Amino acid sequence: MVVEFRYLLAAALSLLSPAVAGSITSKGQTIAVDGKTYYVPPTVVSTLKIPSHKLGPKTDSLLPLTVIQSDAVKVNTSVIEGLVNIYQTTDDVFNPGFLENIFIAYNGTHKKPKLDVSLPATWGNQFLGVATVYGTKQAVKSTKDIPPGPYFLNPTTGDVFEAYLLYSDVMGSFTEGLIAVGNGSYDVLSANLQGYGSLTIGVPSRLYFTKTAKQPLAGVRLGVKDIYDIKGVKTGCGNRAYYEVYPPAKTTGPAIQSLIDAGAVIVGKMKTSQFANGETATADWVDYHAPYNARGDGYQDASSSSTGPGSGIGAYPWLDIAIGSDTGGSIRNPSQVNGCFGNRPSWNLVPLDNVMPMSPLLDTAGFLTRDAKLWQTAAEVLYAGAGLTSYTKYPHSIKTIGFPTSASTEANGILLDFVSKLSAFLGHANVSTLDYNALWAATKPSTVPANETLGTLLNLTYPILITKQQFPLIGAPLYADYAKANGGRKPFINPVPLSRWNWGMQYPDSQLETEIQNKNTFTAWWNSTVQTFDPETCSDSLILYVGAAASPTYRNTYRSMPGIPTGFGASRIANIAGVPDMVVPVGQARYNSTITQQEEYLPVAVDIIAPHGCDLMVFNLVNELVAQGIVKEPVTGSSLYGDGTIYY
Repeated sequence: MVVEFRYLLAAALSLLSPAVAGSITSKGQTIAVDGKTYYVPPTVVSTLKIPSHKLGPKTDSLLPLTVIQSDAVKVNTSVIEGLVNIYQTTDDVFNPGFLENIFIAYNGTHKKPKLDVSLPATWGNQFLGVATVYGTKQAVKSTKDIPPGPYFLNPTTGDVFEAYLLYSDVMGSFTEGLIAVGNGSYDVLSANLQGYGSLTIGVPSRLYFTKTAKQPLAGVRLGVKDIYDIKGVKTGCGNRAYYEVYPPAKTTGPAIQSLIDAGAVIVGKMKTSQFANGETATADWVDYHAPYNARGDGYQDASSSSTGPGSGIGAYPWLDIAIGSDTGGSIRNPSQVNGCFGNRPSWNLVPLDNVMPMSPLLDTAGFLTRDAKLWQTAAEVLYAGAGLTSYTKYPHSIKTIGFPTSASTEANGILLDFVSKLSAFLGHANVSTLDYNALWAATKPSTVPANETLGTLLNLTYPILITKQQFPLIGAPLYADYAKANGGRKPFINPVPLSRWNWGMQYPDSQLETEIQNKNTFTAWWNSTVQTFDPETCSDSLILYVGAAASPTYRNTYRSMPGIPTGFGASRIANIAGVPDMVVPVGQARYNSTITQQEEYLPVAVDIIAPHGCDLMVFNLVNELVAQGIVKEPVTGSSLYGDGTIYY
């Protein structure tokens, strides 16, 4: 039927005049192999010069193919079986159905390797081809070297295509699945699986990629928050009108491009709360449905604004890492409640060209992931131009903010246990409580009025910066462009950003200058009085505050109208001072779910604050804590340390 359709379509087009004939571009196809569905891109990666009689009747149907690469001087059956076993255990895309046809390539240095292979009957192999270097009658020429892994083969032409395994975005984490189409451009994935309103995401075989010094992220599957421009793809910023008004991006911004250049594979764009403002599921999310949080009962708020990245990292083992943004907590909050590592870096480490701004004085780019080593590797790539120094000696002072004084709850016990183990690891570092309000009262600059508290000084700083800077940069242009395209009409804006913009624009521009000065005053005081640089350890101390304590926030709760994010607290320190704040999942604690009527688990997390530029010191520390077993890397699913089960 497919072949007949192609012929009929071609015949019909031949009857059309050149003026009305359209162009046809292949978007690939989907094929099922042993119960798994794959997307096959239209791009040919190589061609095997296979004699026609070796593959049976010519057909347009693609055949599954496994490419095996070996550097052994003598390739025998045990070598091949060993490699196939590795493929099966390390790659989710590969499955035994691809062993129907096999091509054995050689990637060693010996000039005349030997081949003596008898394939197991259980593999059901129909064709075995080998590289010409083996000098056997099974030799087949290849136009290009092909990395190992699963592929699809056109038996008529010998063309070889990559295989992308398809997954359903059951948590609603993504806005679009993406695939690279050449020349640095991307396109929306043209494939779909059965699902209740779920998008489909395709991932390439991990076997295609080899990490190198130049490409330390080779094959790493990356999700991108939908405020970053990617060439060929629309940026939506969580707003339907914005998505429709503006064309696809003409360029990929430097932050994302650096990750691509390092080998990362973009698999899709991920949901953001609207214009990266803080929204709570479900009522605040009007234009798009809020992503789900896999932890606990499956009906907890996934927080914001990097909601899709947090949701996806907590749920999908096939997604390695996601890039988000943090202005006022937009990476940290989703990391805390979705049980993963996340970082707000020192401010201004990477150019944010081609990224939707919220407040250029506060905006940062960082990651969410379950893998501490990958977290650090990705950060070293993204912040490579910042000249950060890597410190492997650590402070001997720990200052805590808002920590419990007793193990009165399971979460409190986990928090105190972590501080105790961290102190011991640091050589029994001194642990003290930081009361920054009292310290400010005693040491504030002489230029500040005597009765000025931190709460009053910084009460309006954050909301003024994000509204007075974002509306002129995003809101006003959108209003004008939408009106021009729609007969003077206004676009819909979700309640949270709309209420914030309307509030902020009531203030004169002079208020913005006042709050910038207040920010600078606090930053100078913090860096000189509270946490200072140390030449050996980068910082004189580590400052810790409670990021998450297994407290539920249900997505089925009706809440009050959105307010303005005034005030100051521990989570605002990094925003205002421009210092790194990094989320570390340290455990999970039980709670009684009103959804499942059972005891479930939610994450417990600690945030670590360090001085500006001390990011790599904290990354090194966290990785050592993982190596020592003090911090356990989470897995996906309801439990941070379970079997991956998710409740729907």
